Amino acid sequence: MIDIHSHILYDVDDGSVSLENSIEILKKAEEAGFTDIILTPHFIEGYYENIKSEISPKIKDLKKAVYGENIEVSLHHGNEIFLSENSPKLVYDCKAATLANSKYVLFEVPFSTKMMNLEEILNQFIEMGCTPILAHPERFTFIQENPASLIKLLKMGVLAQSNYGSFVGMYGKEAKKTAEILLGNKLIQFLGSDVHRHGHIYEDIDKILKRLESITGDNKYINDLTTNNPRCVLDDIDIYVEYPESLKEKKNVFFFF
Repeated sequence: MIDIHSHILYDVDDGSVSLENSIEILKKAEEAGFTDIILTPHFIEGYYENIKSEISPKIKDLKKAVYGENIEVSLHHGNEIFLSENSPKLVYDCKAATLANSKYVLFEVPFSTKMMNLEEILNQFIEMGCTPILAHPERFTFIQENPASLIKLLKMGVLAQSNYGSFVGMYGKEAKKTAEILLGNKLIQFLGSDVHRHGHIYEDIDKILKRLESITGDNKYINDLTTNNPRCVLDDIDIYVEYPESLKEKKNVFFFF
């Protein structure tokens, strides 16, 4: 499996607090079956400005430590970018990092309000040749209130990554319910750990995978989410995406956008 969203790089944001903590988390990841992890420290203007050139030496140090501990997990550079009007330029200027030096850009938005210029900024990325990936859509209020709104973004060329922990209630009931709706309708293309200071989510992966199977009944789709699509990111190749025009009925409720 390949994890495209993590905060394992130490002492740069609200994730791992030390090299030792990072190593502990990575051991859990290896035990869970992960072969590759993209390190995606936050890039938030004026707060966590983890500029690509400045954190590269720390990533190299972590890679050396991983090698010394005989941990067979390959690490890659990235950022989770808090979206702003400046985000496309920050990526263009190589200040904010794409995922594993590919065309794929991981981003998040405000949790409680939808950005008025969201589509405009995303179109700028797409015009640059980038493919934006929305991190944990199930956690955002505008998608919780109307999960089908994600279809509009997918039609634009945006992809979506849900958190493993959302399916076991780590982020609350609304995020769990929304994640299940998105998964059941095949509206997400990736799963990620979004692991921070502790590695316990990796310890729960087997249980979560069984939960995913019970929701979708589609092992190929789960394999795409955990391995095949993330591999396309590492190889910097296109991902073929299929999605419904509208959401299927669930408990006598329809969602429309």
